[in-house]
Amino acid sequence: FWCLENLVKNGVDAMKGAGHIEVLIHKMASYIQISIVDSGHGVSKRDQKRIFSPGYSNKKTGWGMGLSLAKRIVESYHCGKLFVGKSSEKGTEMVIQLPYNEQL
Repeated sequence: FWCLENLVKNGVDAMKGAGHIEVLIHKMASYIQISIVDSGHGVSKRDQKRIFSPGYSNKKTGWGMGLSLAKRIVESYHCGKLFVGKSSEKGTEMVIQLPYNEQL
């Protein structure tokens, strides 16, 4: 699942060599929630609205396409959601929610 790999790599980059990252999976009533929680520098409120825009990046290298592509894949191909759960100077939680139907 490339989207998950991309979110973990972004979290590792945000930690700049020190910290921790967790991938938490919860089964809810109608969806599966995957939370990627890092102890990096966080995402400002202003940037939380822009990070999923194609071409946006706060890195010196790269195209700024990772999060926009991940969001498109999760939403268009898996009928789910990708969003910033919470963020502060102590870290960020990125959330993927995927539909779940126990009858499938």
